[in-house]
Amino acid sequence: MRTLQTLFACWCLAAWIGVAGANASHAGETSHLLAIGLSFDRPINAGEAPAVVAMSDGLFASEGLAVTASTTAGSPEAIARVASGASEFAIVDLNALIRFRSRQSSSPIKAVFVLFNKSPYAIVARKSRGIHVLSDIDGKTLAIAASDLSAWLWPALAHRNGINLAHVKQSTISAAVREPMLSAGQVDAVTGFSYQSAVNLRDRGVPADDLAVLRFADYGCAAYGFAVIVNPDFAAEQPDAVKGFVRALIAGTNLTIR
Repeated sequence: MRTLQTLFACWCLAAWIGVAGANASHAGETSHLLAIGLSFDRPINAGEAPAVVAMSDGLFASEGLAVTASTTAGSPEAIARVASGASEFAIVDLNALIRFRSRQSSSPIKAVFVLFNKSPYAIVARKSRGIHVLSDIDGKTLAIAASDLSAWLWPALAHRNGINLAHVKQSTISAAVREPMLSAGQVDAVTGFSYQSAVNLRDRGVPADDLAVLRFADYGCAAYGFAVIVNPDFAAEQPDAVKGFVRALIAGTNLTIR
């Protein structure tokens, strides 16, 4: 999946632009289809490739669904949209859904399909700064973006791997300066997605062989990654539409891989 996401990053954006245009041009042709709102939890990137393929290749339409996608500012916002009924479906971080469901008054939203069977969380570091494996983070400076959900799992991961958090100089930064700060040598490592931060750093001129991508999943973190969630009222009223949505997304995943 990591290779898939990297290879399709630019292609996915182009396809997304094409889908947006197609939605505007052919709205009248889909009047007989069930209108579905799909929220992405971030600006479009290759992680959403299966959904974009399902839209652009008519896989949702073959299931009787007219899917219109929109982006949000993060998983909490996308989950809130599904809870309110503003969107029928969303692709979100499953760990954010768990946190949402832990609230006593939360809507009983469920995940109906796991798109990433492993979390993409990773620590991305510079080997030239002396970091090759996770234990090398001891005594180094680690920057974590304020909106990064991996921040909630990092303490447990450190404990599991015998890392004393008091020995790690941790700072909270904006996601917008995460890769620039690492490429400039202002920090030794950052948290991010294994398939995304490394590509961003390469594009900033950091040699690939200087990057250490330390995936949480490789160091004992069993968390899932992204999943498809559905509004519970919609699921109860339209169970066949939910099944059709998942079938189309699976077909989109297989087509993307091919």
